[in-house]
This record gives sequence, C-alpha cells and structure tokens, in this order.
Amino acid sequence: MKKPLIGMLATLLVAGATALAGALPAQAAGAAQAPEIVQAAAADTAKAAPPVAVNFAGTVALSNCSGSLVRMPGSAATDPALVLSNGHCLESGMPGPGEVVLNQPSSRTFTLLSSTGARLATLRASKVVYGAMTDTDVSIYQLNTSYSSIKSRYGISPLTIADTHPTRGADIRVVSGYWKKIYSCSIDGFAYRLHEADWTFKDSVRYTSGCNVIGGTSGSPVVDTATGLLVAVNNTINENGESCTLDNPCEVDQSGAVTVHQGIGYAQETYGIPACFASGNRFDLTLPGCTLPRP
Repeated sequence: MKKPLIGMLATLLVAGATALAGALPAQAAGAAQAPEIVQAAAADTAKAAPPVAVNFAGTVALSNCSGSLVRMPGSAATDPALVLSNGHCLESGMPGPGEVVLNQPSSRTFTLLSSTGARLATLRASKVVYGAMTDTDVSIYQLNTSYSSIKSRYGISPLTIADTHPTRGADIRVVSGYWKKIYSCSIDGFAYRLHEADWTFKDSVRYTSGCNVIGGTSGSPVVDTATGLLVAVNNTINENGESCTLDNPCEVDQSGAVTVHQGIGYAQETYGIPACFASGNRFDLTLPGCTLPRP
C-alpha cells in the first residue's frame, strides 16, 4: 500500500502532511452464409474493436490519495453519487485487520478532474459508506450531490464498476487523480492471497511491469480498455524485494508457498461491490451475493 500505497500514509498522517485501460470473404451470388462463418466474423469484428480511450474524466484527487466518481450498473442518475478509493486512504487512518468502517459521517472533499486532468470542482462527502482493509482495500464515500447534478454542472459522468471478475491478459489503465498520471499495463494474473504487514487481501490483481505505481496513486481506478469499466482499485507495490512487510507485499498460494515480485504492483478487485448496493445506491451488507467483510 504504497505510500499510501500504506507506508507513506502511516508516516504522513503522523506528520500531518497531505502528500501522501473485417468483412466476410466474398460469397457466390445468392449463397447463404453458414452460421459458423457469421459467428467467426462477429468475433473477428469484436476483436478488432478499438480500445476505449481512457482519460481523467471521472477521477478525483484526495488530500493524500487518488479516487474516482463511480456508479453501480444499476445506479440511477438521481442517486447520491459515490467515490471509490482505498481503505488505507480513509481520513480516520488505516483500519486494522478485521475492522470495518460503516456509515460514518464525513465531510471530506475531493477534487473533480476534467478529461485532461484540469481541476473542475470540489465535491464533498456526507458519509463513509464502507471502509476496510480485510480481504480487500476499499473505501466508498457517499457525496452530498447526485450524478445528474455533477453531470449538468461539470459535464462529468461516473465510471461504472464492472460486476464480473477481471480477465487475465486484459489491457488496463491505472488513472491517478493525485498525480494526474495514467499508467498502462496488463493484468498479469491473480494472487490467491496477498500479505502486507498485518493485512491480507484475497484474489488480488497483479500488474505487468508497466504499472510501476508510486505513493499517491493509492485508490486509483483500474480501467479495462476493452470495456471502459472499472475492474479494480490500485493499492500497493513491492518496493524493494522484502517479503510480506509494509510496502513489500508477498503472494501466498493455496499450499502456503510464498512468492515475492519486486517492483510489481497490485490492485483489489471490485466486481463484488455492486451486489452490496440496492436501488437508490443504498448500501446493505446483508443483500444476497454481497461478500464484503462485515463488522
């Protein structure tokens, strides 16, 4: 959890500092196209579709981290807007193992960015809907305004959180609102368990080497360029090859074998989050399919 991305956050919180994504072959006249040919052509067309252009629209900057304005697949324009970041970016400090922050008042502010990274506005939270560093590393804030209000005033739409598991090999972008920088890489695979100091994360996204994230990128949205959907939230990197220490996460497989990938970053999957939201963006940990850790 890289400065933060965790170590820098822990240090800077004490110090009071804020730094912390063709046509079919010609047929004989009147000849019918076999279904398998049509399907193959459709698949080829889909593969040839250009990637989604990923920019800073929908991202926000926090005092010490990055984040994004997000919606669930079923969210309505009139619903209260949500911001996604890391649990270790909470203004109250990093939740301990097993600790869950739920429906806590908050007046935290977020800088809303334009597609080019220019400052558009300051958004304000009304509460922390959810925050945890157990199994995952997420914080979800509810704002005091709606998606439609943000769209009408600033022309910005939220990123949609995908409700399906991310795909190995997918081309992704990690978009840091704090640094106004976009990292490009692919999903190299998934860590069964990722241990960092006292925290354990499940089924984490492992990047290829292109996403060499730094402090302040914590909470950045990870966007799949094939769909434009948010598939994970950036949270850590192994800085110097240590094993399972702060800022040096290690992977642990089903048999308990430990692997260290120096210089490789990780993100926490977000596909399980939509199942925890009912209509009106109402958060409910007891909803069927919601697997986020409970208090």
